[in-house]
Parts: sequence; C-alpha cells; structure tokens
Amino acid sequence: MAKKKRKMVGLKKSGFVKGAFIATLGIVLTKILGIVYVIPFHAVIGDDGGALYGYAYTIYLLFMSLSSAGIPLAISKIVSEYQTLGYYSAKKRAFVIGKRIALLLGFICFVLLLLFAPWIAESILGDLSGGNTIRDVTFVIRIIGTAILIVPLLSIYRGYFEGHRFMEAPSFSQVLEQFVRVIVIVLGSFMALRVFDLSLTSAVGIAVFGATAGAIASYLYLVFKKKKNQDKFNEKIRPVNEPIITNKQIFKKIVIYAFPFIMIDVFKSLYSYIDMVTVVQGLVSHANFSVVDAEVIMSMLSTWGAKFNMILLAVSTGIIVSLIPNLTQSVVAKDWEDINKKINQALSILLFFTIPMTMGISFIAEDIWIVFYGASEYGPSVLSYFIFVGFMIGLFTSIVSIVQVLKDYKTVIFSLFVGVVLKFLLNDNLITAFYQMGLPAYYGVITASLIGYFISFLICVVQLKIKYHINYEHTSKNFVDIICGSMLMSIVLFIIHFLLPSTDSRIVSFFYIFIYVLFGAAIYFVYMWYSRSVNRIFGDRISKYLKKRKKV
Repeated sequence: MAKKKRKMVGLKKSGFVKGAFIATLGIVLTKILGIVYVIPFHAVIGDDGGALYGYAYTIYLLFMSLSSAGIPLAISKIVSEYQTLGYYSAKKRAFVIGKRIALLLGFICFVLLLLFAPWIAESILGDLSGGNTIRDVTFVIRIIGTAILIVPLLSIYRGYFEGHRFMEAPSFSQVLEQFVRVIVIVLGSFMALRVFDLSLTSAVGIAVFGATAGAIASYLYLVFKKKKNQDKFNEKIRPVNEPIITNKQIFKKIVIYAFPFIMIDVFKSLYSYIDMVTVVQGLVSHANFSVVDAEVIMSMLSTWGAKFNMILLAVSTGIIVSLIPNLTQSVVAKDWEDINKKINQALSILLFFTIPMTMGISFIAEDIWIVFYGASEYGPSVLSYFIFVGFMIGLFTSIVSIVQVLKDYKTVIFSLFVGVVLKFLLNDNLITAFYQMGLPAYYGVITASLIGYFISFLICVVQLKIKYHINYEHTSKNFVDIICGSMLMSIVLFIIHFLLPSTDSRIVSFFYIFIYVLFGAAIYFVYMWYSRSVNRIFGDRISKYLKKRKKV
C-alpha cells in the first residue's frame, strides 16, 4: 500500500494537450499572483517606492536575460532529443554542462551588477535631485542582483524536467516562486515601514529580495523532486549503441539553441531600460515636470501600469505554448497548407481575445486604477494608453515565435534591432513633440514603444509572406469583424459610462467594472457569434456542440 502511494505522488509524463494546459495554468496563476499583490504593495510603498522598485526590477530583467533566457528551452530540447534517441550518457552530461554554464553566467552577471550598480544608478538619475537618490538606486540594484546567482540554475532544472515531459513540477515551481516572492514583497515591506520604522529604501530593498527568496524556494523544490524521482530520470527507453558525443559538441548545441532566445529577451528588456534612463530626465528637461512627478509616472510605466499588460501577455503566452509544438510538427512534415492555416488561426484567436480586452481596459482605466491604487492624477491617463503596448507586445511575441519555429533567426534579430533603435531615437523627441502639441508628454514614451513593436511585428509579417508565402486573408476577414464587434462594445460602454455617476470609491468602482465587463462581453460575443466569426476562427466544433445541446 505504501508503495502504491509513493507511485501516485511521483512524476507523470504529460502529453501535448495536457502539457500545454498545465504550462498555461501555471502561467495564468503566476500572472494572477503578480497582479493581485500590487494592491497592498502600492498601499505600503506608494509611487516613490514603486519607481525605486521599478529601477531595480528593470535592471534585474535585463541581466536575467543575459544569464538565463533561452537556456531552459535549450536544455529541454537537448534532453528530449537525447532521451528519445537513447543517448543517456550525453543527456546527463548536457544537464551537468548546462548547470556549469548557468553558474558561471549567473556569477559574472552578479559581479557586474555589484561593481557597476553606482554607474547604472547615475545613468538613470543623472544630476536630478528631489526624488530617489543614486545611493538608493545602487542599494536596491545590488540587493536584487543576488537573485541572478540562483535563477539561471533554477532555469536549468526546469528545462531538464520539461525535456522529460514532466510538466507538473516546473509549473508548480513557477507558482511557488511567485507565491514566496509576493509574501516577501508585501509582508517584508509592510514590516519594514510600519513595524520596524525603517526607511523606504530599506523596505524596497526587502521587497526586491523577494525575487531571490522565491528563486531559492523554487530551486530547492525541484532539487527535491529530482532526487525523489531519480529512477524515472534514469529510465532507459531503448538499448542503443550510443555514439561518442563530446562535451564540446554538447556545449556548442546549448549555445546555438539558446542564443536566439537570449537575444530576444535582451532586446525586449532594452525597451524598459531605455525608458528607465530617458523618461525621468526627459520629462523634467523637456516637459517641465518636477522630479517627483516624473518618478511617479516612471513608476506607473515600470511597475503599476505594467501589471495590467500581463493579462494580455498571459493570453498570448497560452496560445504560443499550444501553437509551437503543433506548428513544429507541420514544419517538419513540410505541410505548408497546414502551416498557413495554423498561423492564421493562432493570429485570429489572439486578436479575438486581446483587441476587445485592450479596448475595454483602456475605456474603464479610471475605475481599474481606483480599485487597485486609489485616485490618481496620472494613473488612469497612463493606463488607458499604455495597455496598447501590452497588446503590441503580445502580438509581436506571437509572430516572432512563429518565425523562430521556421528557424529564420536573422529576421527575428533584425526586427528586434530595428524596433529598439526606433524606440531609442524617438523617446526624447516624442516627449518634446507631445508636450508642444498640448498632449501629455509621457504619451510620447508610450508612442515610441508602440512604433518600435509595430515595426518589428510588420517586418516579421512581411517576411513570412515573402519568404514562406503565408496568406493573411483569413486573419484579415476576422480582424474586420473583431474591430466592428469591439467598436460596438465600446459604444455600449460609453452609454453605460454616461448613465453612471463618477466616483472615487473602490467598492463602487469595482461594481462599475463588473457592469462594464458583463455588458461589454455580452455585446461583443453576441455580435461575433451572429457574424459567424466565432465559427470561422474556432472551427465547426462549437457550432456542432451547441446544436447537440439544443436537441437535448
């Protein structure tokens, strides 16, 4: 009986559908935790603390991209490949080599952050005074740098599990990491400020240490699961005469698989880094903002407003997780008709969900901001426009993932490079332009991001059409209906908004959001159903299912 129980709690291999569901569920749960915690966290540290937290976290994401992005996927692919072929010695050595690479990269990035934190802080703030100081920023960057010692190693373990198609453990580890991180962030910052009466900088330092604490907890969990289920990892599917594969060959394969993904994450992180080093100084120099107000806006872009973009990114990530294995199968079979069909369906499904969500969040931005953060001079204005950046990131991430499956890495890197260069060149100029036009100057920053991501997206779309003959006619037809449905939804929301009195109450605003979502979603889905777009996008299964239900 005891043996049976141990077997039941052991690792189980996941098929594609189950694996995709588990991975998506893990992503959604971590995103939910990542959104919900900001309510108490904002109440504790405010906008000044949010700006300081955003400075540290932006730098952390950039260095984490350099140290670990792409490596878990590389390990996953190599382990899966060697396990399938029966190359068990090479598989074990790939895991060991991956850990060594991760430890080395993590240590190098940690040392760089430790040494260059003052220079990074100075590049962010320059000679500005009146808000966070260079010393404050240096302190929180060095604290969060400790996470980079463990995160790369953690990513290797996740890739090793996924390579064996054990999806539950790495998915749970993501949730565990986020849970521990949130507990440290909220409870730690609260205790620092309200109980021990420490400085705001100390409170933010404890909060950013949450990334390290979460990574340690997740790492220890995966180490424990691996040791407990060692027999499953050592299981030999078939006896083969394993060829000689040198460590140098394995190392080269890891680098080749990981490099494109590292570059993608680095370029995406550069968008946030460009904002970090230009927004505060640009708003103060070109738009007559005080340092305090400029840092408040920066905190909204880097921390508070960015949380809502995660909702849209969760949708796109879930679609990508499901699409990639299916698309890879069609690419291997060279079934270009099926490739065209799957790309169009993936884009249509993404647009079906994200366009109305984006327009809806933009419309009710004021009520959302009140519920999460309370009344604000800039918050609703920032969120109503910044949410479109989340939409564009989701769209670009999806299309660039498709290009990656086709192994057109030159297009991926080129599109990212062009987007980042445009962002860098436009940020300051658009701040000035929007200010001179009498529009919010910070809209220039958001517009620069939108242009950068849109041009990158366009490069990939055009390349897919020219090089791989992808026809977007199906997506175009659905796009027109989605826009019409979303516009009709917006008109209904405007009428409701006209009828409801304005409020600063969180409870009333929450009730308003419920009404907006209920009526908006109903109008949108009814329109999309009767325009037959639902049937075109998702196939005949929904119609057949509903017809059966009617007969019953």
